Amino acid sequence: MSNIGLIIAERSRDIGDFLVGRLIPFRKKRMIGPFIFIDHMGPADLGPEKYLDVDQHPHIGLATLTFMLEGEIMHEDSLGTKQRITPGSVNWMIAGKGVAHTERTPADLRNGRRSVAHGYQIWIALPKHLEDIDPQFYHFGSDELPQWHSGSTTFKLIAGNGYGKTSPVPVHSPLFMLEIKMVEDYVLDTTNELYGEIGICIVEGAILACDNEIKKGNILVSKVSDVCNIKVKANSHLLLFGGEPFSEERHIYWNFVSYDKNKINDAKQAWKNRTFPMMAKDRTYVPLPP
Repeated sequence: MSNIGLIIAERSRDIGDFLVGRLIPFRKKRMIGPFIFIDHMGPADLGPEKYLDVDQHPHIGLATLTFMLEGEIMHEDSLGTKQRITPGSVNWMIAGKGVAHTERTPADLRNGRRSVAHGYQIWIALPKHLEDIDPQFYHFGSDELPQWHSGSTTFKLIAGNGYGKTSPVPVHSPLFMLEIKMVEDYVLDTTNELYGEIGICIVEGAILACDNEIKKGNILVSKVSDVCNIKVKANSHLLLFGGEPFSEERHIYWNFVSYDKNKINDAKQAWKNRTFPMMAKDRTYVPLPP
């Protein structure tokens, strides 16, 4: 047929008051490079009685990357961080051995007016030897991320390395995440620019890859070395994820990721017993799922 490895469609998942589009994990593809979880949130209409309220919940063994296309979220965590994220910027939380956090519509936006939340929630597994590092949090504004043009097409390197550039986001393994916006038809060539596995997520528009048209709401997964030149239709918006996969399998249960199932079991018990690192001023608690 072609060099296309897999096309994954978003599947609807309920996360409480919101439905999100789950891209990975997928039964035929659990990870793309070190990326182990990608949720497309929204676009969701908020207000006057519906806001984003993700109560306190835990993570281990991964880093979370929040990237908003529209709308704003307030992040707070057990490190004492309080950081508002705006469109185009990056919240990067390294969970390591354990962190808890909340994500909410900021207080000043709970004013009864309509707003929209639209973005991506992403988990990146940590290397085996770094799963137990101390948790950390970083924020980078949109103007701190490498951005460039190829004709009328704009590129932004959100995390990792690609196209000869490096994002300031402190990643722990070879990976990349890019945002690309096209005004006119464009031929995307990733040869010698990216590496490992690649997921091409169509946020808007469509691409033509190896005689297949792939539209909004899907992700094309392949090895960078296998991807044919991709023709991107005018007014399209893409996110590219990927990098070098790990040699060891990663296990995932709820919000916990590790190569070692015992670490996940320990985290489950700690969260259940409320001995997990908790936020000092937030009494909300998402119970461990059965």
